[in-house]
Amino acid sequence: MILSIESSCDDSAISITEIATNKLLFHKKISQELEHSVYGGVVPELAARLHAEALPKILEECEPYFKDLKAVAVTSTPGLAVTLVEGVTMAKAIAVGLDIPIIGVNHLVGHIYSLFIEKETQFPLTVLLVSGGHTQVMEVKSLTEIKTVAKSMDDSFGESFDKVAKMMGLGYPGGPLIQELAKDGDRKKHNFTIPLSQARLITCSYGGWKSAFR
Repeated sequence: MILSIESSCDDSAISITEIATNKLLFHKKISQELEHSVYGGVVPELAARLHAEALPKILEECEPYFKDLKAVAVTSTPGLAVTLVEGVTMAKAIAVGLDIPIIGVNHLVGHIYSLFIEKETQFPLTVLLVSGGHTQVMEVKSLTEIKTVAKSMDDSFGESFDKVAKMMGLGYPGGPLIQELAKDGDRKKHNFTIPLSQARLITCSYGGWKSAFR
């Protein structure tokens, strides 16, 4: 079994996975959306303090699994530096206390691995990763052979939603709110140009769209 810790942004999460079967034995997440909604976006220092409170509470529920743990994994990149430290510090303490190895994880790769929870792996894959802070197209030939084919030049898809929602005074997080409003929207009312449509680069940009919206 491996215990995994996530603290890259505004969600505190811990899971326990049985590697032999890809089975998720335990998973709990504590969201910080309510606390950050006051500011219209994630405040890194506040997020770090909230991780320091939430992660130990979740870890207490994992104690029955401690004796069977063979390693502890933790998001080490990418993410907010001050929030990553909270998870890495906890992982180091667990590794020392239980005398087990520690595994640093790129959480973008973790998104791909999550496709195979309680399922058999299937390769090759072309993956469109639309995470809160990252938008990428990835070619995945195996669990260890992953190539980024394209990525956004500026803001990610999710981040753009949040900033547009802030312009409109809708609150945070912006994605679900805009999606709900869009159901009754008129797609012909505004004519937005498509950024980089003539470029030879395999990339995307949302910065221009945000400026046009403003």
